[in-house]
Amino acid sequence: MKVEQTSIEGLVVIEPEIFYDSRGYFFESYNQNLFIKKLGDFKFVQDNESKSSKGVLRGFHFQKPPFEQAKLVRCIEGEVLDVALDLRKNSSTYGKHEKVILSGDNKKQFFIPRGFAHAFLVLSETAIFSYKVDNIYAPQSDSGIIWNDPSLLINWGIDDSKLIISEKDKSLGVLKNFESPF
Repeated sequence: MKVEQTSIEGLVVIEPEIFYDSRGYFFESYNQNLFIKKLGDFKFVQDNESKSSKGVLRGFHFQKPPFEQAKLVRCIEGEVLDVALDLRKNSSTYGKHEKVILSGDNKKQFFIPRGFAHAFLVLSETAIFSYKVDNIYAPQSDSGIIWNDPSLLINWGIDDSKLIISEKDKSLGVLKNFESPF
């Protein structure tokens, strides 16, 4: 497994070693020993999966302490633009984001530590997206930042009128009104 550090400390893109032959391919999507060796000791407790149509934008989501979550995300089928937003108040990259294309073809994974908000936009006709998380979901700790906060300067690469966004995500607040607990 190849680990590529992004411009934001702790946020990494993981490229697994893929073995192809006449039958197809094989790769380890997660190996706890390798993960601990490369990135530290994270114990994932839950796997989540979603299927979405083209233009669906989910996020920016995170959970507040004590239920904050680190995530290991990947796109199993299709293609998404995945974005992580640094909410760590003492970080030199607070309020900055990192984007990566995840797809069933490239098999890349994005490790998003605690203290980040997460969002993704489906670029293909449909996408199946997988999340490993290191803490349980707690509805009382659920929070987010609105996807189109002008201070974030995120180019989603799609006309806003073509986006499909939940009512919950449309009502999220902006970063300048957020007091980070991270």
